[in-house]
Amino acid sequence: TLGTTATCAFDDLMQLGPLCNAEGVWLHIDAAYAGAAFVCPEYRHLAAGLEFCDSLNMNPHKWLLVNFDCSCFWIKDRTHLINAFTVDRDYLRDHYSEIMQQNWSPNFRNWEIPLGRRFRALKLWIMLRLFGESNLQNFIRKQISMAKVFEAKVSQDPRFEVCAPVSMGLVCFRIVGDEFLTKELLAMLLSTKELFLNGATLHGKYFLRYAICSRNMEISDVEKGWNIISNATDAIFAMNTKTTGGTLTNLAANTVANGIKVEMS
Repeated sequence: TLGTTATCAFDDLMQLGPLCNAEGVWLHIDAAYAGAAFVCPEYRHLAAGLEFCDSLNMNPHKWLLVNFDCSCFWIKDRTHLINAFTVDRDYLRDHYSEIMQQNWSPNFRNWEIPLGRRFRALKLWIMLRLFGESNLQNFIRKQISMAKVFEAKVSQDPRFEVCAPVSMGLVCFRIVGDEFLTKELLAMLLSTKELFLNGATLHGKYFLRYAICSRNMEISDVEKGWNIISNATDAIFAMNTKTTGGTLTNLAANTVANGIKVEMS
């Protein structure tokens, strides 16, 4: 995987690739989200070893200014797909199919289980023509720079910790201490309906995922989002009835803080 879902981590293809090739193991690379960043030369080192893969996919609808759904798929040897999915029935044979077969032109109905697909290519082509390489690069760079700003705010606040390296537009963070506090923070944030985050677990630690991917995102939105998170954390700390070594405990059930009702589990 190049850019895992939970933390946007990158597998080492320079180690995995040669091993898979030597053992005859199919190597598929999932670059659904982070693959968009490879439009920028400075991030392509994260894809070192790409030449060892047998197939690759990325989703322009996740981070490349295309609406849902749109996925790009590349395969080294298409005969593997054709041999697996071709349906040879009399009612599917026609003059044009025979011509395509003779000219070795791709008949995409033989590349997948469905016999047809929606025309997704047009919106991708329009996006590429409309924005061009330089504007797409600037978009990705701006998004990553805003993630770095948010990462700096988290790192500068002693109540929080960053849980994974920030290389793209995703920042994973948590309140230091019991994961209960982080889960309560998420519940409070979602209850305000001003900010949407979700959580995940890495090495037994629960954390929150702050993802920057909207084309309308600006640095002012990062500032606003951080203020919402910080104020919600203040409210959670204020509900504490006992402090032990900087860790909050005994949060009161059904406490109203700053006009927000928090249901304690």
